[in-house]
Amino acid sequence: MGAGGPEDEDNRWPPWLKPLLRESFFVQCKLHADSHKSECNMYCLDCMDGALCSLCLAYHKDHRAIQIRRSSYHDVIRVSEIQKYLDITSVQTYIINSAKVVFLNERPQPRPGKGVTNTCEVCERSLLDSFRFCSLGCKIVGTSNNFQKKRKHFPEKKQPASMAATESEDSYSSSSSRGGQKTSSNNSSKFQSFTPSTPPPTVVNYRTAKRRKGIPHRAPMGGLVIEY
Repeated sequence: MGAGGPEDEDNRWPPWLKPLLRESFFVQCKLHADSHKSECNMYCLDCMDGALCSLCLAYHKDHRAIQIRRSSYHDVIRVSEIQKYLDITSVQTYIINSAKVVFLNERPQPRPGKGVTNTCEVCERSLLDSFRFCSLGCKIVGTSNNFQKKRKHFPEKKQPASMAATESEDSYSSSSSRGGQKTSSNNSSKFQSFTPSTPPPTVVNYRTAKRRKGIPHRAPMGGLVIEY
């Protein structure tokens, strides 16, 4: 088999990793259903025979067993446990209950938050700048030979359209170089719609002028009093 074939893809990762990511945890153990410790949150890396409860570990002595935890309905594992058996470089870590953890599988976001400059190369979840993947599952997919990296669409590229207030304000006083904002009337209406509490200057001047015109009408009455 040539380089980059299916065998190379399988040999890149430990044989227990993909079964671990496909496993369902935090279900009731079928062997110890009558026990209050029957929640399956353990996994044996040597046997790879599904999720285990704490009572099942008696049959896996001297085996490599790890504990799966949960955060916001997603499965996580402590870094101190998984890094002994797996390279988690480029996977973002999180602090949960004073312990550093990584997520097992992807957690897609509907849309990145404002000001995001880096996202997961697979599911586009917001990340810190020093990481490439949000989970172990995304690292498997993202480092595959046949994976095509998506073009990242950050909110900053869409912000100029939503921040038309500042652009229209500039083009309201001078001509703008951006296409689609060439008419001053459209720019004026956009600018006013973002600042509704500011009255037009012409209205203030008109009211002021009416008050000043009302003052001379009282002068003749005052003149009658002064004449004696």
